[in-house]
Amino acid sequence: MMLYNTPLAPNPRRVRIFLAEKNVAIPVRDVNLMAQEHKDEAYAAVNALKETPALVLDDGATLTESVAICRYIESLHPEPPLFGRDARDQAFVEMWQRRVEFRLFLPVALAFRHSHPALARLESPQRPEFAEHQRPRAQNMMRFLDQELASRRFIASDDFTIADITAIVAMDLTKLARVEIPENLPHLSRWRAEVSARPSIAA
Repeated sequence: MMLYNTPLAPNPRRVRIFLAEKNVAIPVRDVNLMAQEHKDEAYAAVNALKETPALVLDDGATLTESVAICRYIESLHPEPPLFGRDARDQAFVEMWQRRVEFRLFLPVALAFRHSHPALARLESPQRPEFAEHQRPRAQNMMRFLDQELASRRFIASDDFTIADITAIVAMDLTKLARVEIPENLPHLSRWRAEVSARPSIAA
């Protein structure tokens, strides 16, 4: 297998953290988005959408989309389970993964893409007003998560899951996206400190 990665991009980072949690090593080839390498014919042959990450399987098929890649890795390496242990657990992990993806990760990522000067070549045209609209959406989700985290250790349960990976990548992107983290969110702060201390987060 070969993982096509972009070191500073949030979606490939989700996959790298997931692999680190699984203690799974896959050969990696970096794609420099700022140098427009993702638009080269060679990479377009790997992923016609010209995005990262992409996982080329041993049979030559290619998986794109970070969560799909993580699900595949989970099927090959089920321990520790990052998508839940049983049907009930898996359903709640799926629910929280989607909540965090659409209500936190996506707004922060869109604010980043539409406001950071370095991304003007990637997101053309940038819409600063659209970025401004995304910031309160992300902040509202942070407040919601703070309330939920009062009763459990991690996002979906007391176990670390893919939902926590998506959430921490979003939270770490807030500074570049100029999304201010609201004050007085003690449970979210506790969660963030604990997750940030995990060795996988440096992947």
